[in-house]
Amino acid sequence: MSDSDSIAAVATPPGEGAIGIVRVSGDRCGYLTARLFRRSGRDQTIESHRLHYGYIVDPDTGERIDEVLLALMRAPRTYTREDVLEIQCHSGRAVLERILGLVLDNGVRPAEPGEFTKRAFLNGRLDLARAEAVIDVVKAQTREALAVSSSQLQGALSEKLEILRTHLAHLKARVEVAIDFPEDDVEILAPEEAIPILEETVLPELVRLMESFESGRLLRDGIKVVIVGRPNVGKSSLLNALLQQNRAIVTPYPGTTRDSVEEVINLSGVPMRIIDTAGLRDTDDEIERMSLETTKDRIQRADLALFVVDYSENLTPEDQSVFRQIQAKPLIVVANKQDLWNGASLDPLKRVFEDHRIVPVSALESTGLDELKKSMVEEFVRPGLEPGSQIMLTRFRHKEALERCSEHVAEAVANLKQGGGLDMLAADIGWALKALDVLTGETTPEEVLDRIFSQFCIGK
Repeated sequence: MSDSDSIAAVATPPGEGAIGIVRVSGDRCGYLTARLFRRSGRDQTIESHRLHYGYIVDPDTGERIDEVLLALMRAPRTYTREDVLEIQCHSGRAVLERILGLVLDNGVRPAEPGEFTKRAFLNGRLDLARAEAVIDVVKAQTREALAVSSSQLQGALSEKLEILRTHLAHLKARVEVAIDFPEDDVEILAPEEAIPILEETVLPELVRLMESFESGRLLRDGIKVVIVGRPNVGKSSLLNALLQQNRAIVTPYPGTTRDSVEEVINLSGVPMRIIDTAGLRDTDDEIERMSLETTKDRIQRADLALFVVDYSENLTPEDQSVFRQIQAKPLIVVANKQDLWNGASLDPLKRVFEDHRIVPVSALESTGLDELKKSMVEEFVRPGLEPGSQIMLTRFRHKEALERCSEHVAEAVANLKQGGGLDMLAADIGWALKALDVLTGETTPEEVLDRIFSQFCIGK
């Protein structure tokens, strides 16, 4: 398998629809156009970057497969910087498979997941940070998440990193000149000149970017929120109320919920993955016990727990048992069934759960939900890191690279303050630059690239 092969894939989701697209990249695009496409009318001239109306035909039988619009885009003004061919046909499984089959029968191989974007990266159209943003744009679930990923795709993060890289590279160049030509009349880089650049310009920006990671990650991946509690406290009713639809089954019988139900809602631009779980209790039912193990695993992986209690009743030993299992996690106590309280005070709950936020609601009457949603967002979104407020890191790989970079910059500052030599300074800055290069893809190992692009869908 070679990066010079021509590749092809269906670029639209499976299923019936108005339009499906077969995408090809590589030097076979012109040949495929001449062999498979017939324009309507006598003129068979195909201009680059123009849509042409006609038919895909089987070259062996002359059979018309489908009525299409075709675009042949010549390199380098294409997504991959190779010749690209896109065939827009009717979106049905049979027609897409037939057209793709004809393409593959003519010297083209199936594309791997993300291979079109990988070629865009390898051919210099995108750096790695921008290439990763492509899949984030595709998967964005809120307008704010889209804004962050779109900004990264357009180069906002890459431009910021390039500014930092320029500062470091300029310092390194001056240090190396002083090392290589010590007897020449060159301006020696003084520590009092280098330290402010590293300590007041480079390091603060690295720290700010790293601090943005948690908010960026939550925007990209969503906040995993589990609804937990003993049976029959209204967990499924709460899920339905938050979703404003009947997604989970609600009955008066304990143990109804056995399979976790997961849905995504948008709260102030933050995607929340709400997961309704089985009520935690001791049981002899083997199937229910298996579902409880799944619940415990979900709790372990969650970012936030909504601990639901039925405040129309006194707290039970089962409530206390559930709380002990989740108290180490960020949690909000949801005092449900407010419609049945008859004016009861929250003070007893506050004494038991004094370190946790308590929000009264009625899932049945959908009261208190706005306050609950507000509390859920406030658990994670810190002032100054609201969605869309700045450039954000969204991937752990990015944060890890900047951590390594900042460590080497900090070492350079410490060594300068202690009278360290130019050789040490050059080495520290060199390692910091290498960390940035891994992030942008200048020196990223092949196995890392394969792992990144394997997350993409086929055809992108």
